Amino acid sequence: MWVATVPHQPAGPVPMIFTARPNPKLVCQYLTKPKSFRFGAFGIRLRLNNHKVSAVKKQLPELETQKPDSEKLRVGQEKGEGFDLGWLPAFPHVFIASMSNFLFGYHIGVMNGPIVSIARELGFEGNSILEGLVVSIFIVGAFLGSIGCGFIVDKLGCRRTFQIATIPLILGALISAQAHSLDEVILGRFLVGLGIGVNTVLVPIYISEIAPTKYRGSLGTLCQIGTCLGIISSLFLGIPSESDPHWWRTMLYIASIPGFILALGMQFAVDSPRWLCKVGRLNDAKAVIKNVWGASEVEKAIEEFQSVIKNDGSDLDSSWLELLKEPNSRVAFIGGSLFVLQQLAGINGVLYFSSLTFQDVGITNSALASLLIGVTNFAGALCALYLIDKQGRLKLLIGSYLGMAVSMFLVVFAISFPLDEQLSDNLSILGTVMYIFTFAIGAGPVTGLIIPELSSNRSRGKIMGFSFSAHWVCNFLVGLFFLDLVEKFGVAPVYGTFGAVSLLAAIFATYFIVETKGRSLEEIEMSLSSDFMSRDK
Repeated sequence: MWVATVPHQPAGPVPMIFTARPNPKLVCQYLTKPKSFRFGAFGIRLRLNNHKVSAVKKQLPELETQKPDSEKLRVGQEKGEGFDLGWLPAFPHVFIASMSNFLFGYHIGVMNGPIVSIARELGFEGNSILEGLVVSIFIVGAFLGSIGCGFIVDKLGCRRTFQIATIPLILGALISAQAHSLDEVILGRFLVGLGIGVNTVLVPIYISEIAPTKYRGSLGTLCQIGTCLGIISSLFLGIPSESDPHWWRTMLYIASIPGFILALGMQFAVDSPRWLCKVGRLNDAKAVIKNVWGASEVEKAIEEFQSVIKNDGSDLDSSWLELLKEPNSRVAFIGGSLFVLQQLAGINGVLYFSSLTFQDVGITNSALASLLIGVTNFAGALCALYLIDKQGRLKLLIGSYLGMAVSMFLVVFAISFPLDEQLSDNLSILGTVMYIFTFAIGAGPVTGLIIPELSSNRSRGKIMGFSFSAHWVCNFLVGLFFLDLVEKFGVAPVYGTFGAVSLLAAIFATYFIVETKGRSLEEIEMSLSSDFMSRDK
């Protein structure tokens, strides 16, 4: 995910049929200045049109002059009057969805310290393979959850899928909390991973589909913020585990509470208007748009939806084989590559090794060191929240990876060259903190946000599932081999490799990623699809 983890470690009946039909004005607008869809130096680079979908506004001029009272605040904000609160109607729904990321972060941290107590109490202390299995079985479950999420969300929609995913999250936490054998802990961790795998795919899809275009980036960054807060919370709650060997059970019981909140909260959240349109519930889609985006956006949004979505339910039957066709294959390639580069850039290895780095400068309390890292991660996520809809995704992504590369090379310099010991330690700390901060500004939040933005409405779930499966595989491999590589080659060569991969990721983003800021998902899809006019044929 866009997320850093610490290794150690049916649809209902369709009442009305609306087939997807391109709006003639929208089509003409897109064909005026056609753009190619190719990738960089290899002849395949994504490009978007340089103009926005505006034909609908021309069709509905009365909506520009006759806005209801509920829209006056929005109009005033656009003119610079007062505070911009256009994001507020969508915020409660996004906040509830981000509870999934809080759970993700919590479960990352919950095993970071107590694994020693768990191993001692359940009789596998000192067995590094079994300790690693307890941690890594979570990733196996997450991989399977990511793969299966696309099918479920297509059929049931995001809201119901969230609620279903809380079942293994709650059961897994409770089974782990009262476990009296290794098998029970492994089962609990696997179930938790299964639910987390579903939710890591689901949250970016849900937020991208319900957030107003203007605020989609900022609201999407709440994923990263939720993860950071979950990690920090687990670290705070884990402090008593150093003196109480049984405290880990309490921590795992507590982990079930956000699951109940998420399941209950989703009962009051809205479904994605795009999914409602796909299943033919057009009136429900209009109601959601009116409440979350504003009354003036209803007709425009429905026009855009119907330009790319078939409302006869056929878009619910997308298959994995469609990822082999253009433009889905290109977006899937970009999504998988972004997550592979994100993980191979070493975020999990740096997080793991950071505690040893802090010990070298006298910070021996592992909880304090982890807390400092968590706060740094959180501060970076807050910066991304502010910048992402102002500077755009591309600038943040490229700048983030360049910052990560510089940070890694700074650590390599501090380790490899004969410097004063105090100076070397300080540079190592500075490089580590800079790396985590710059990761949280771009490589963390932007990766998970931009993939659903580039994906088509029909295949968004499958593309996200594929991309996150690549994430989990690389996450597992980095956690498996990192310490062995450090032991064999040393810290400097490994960190130097992380820096080189970060540079490669910046180059990849420059050539393969396009800016999606300020564009609706339908506008992006029509720009990327050369055959959108023929979908209804």
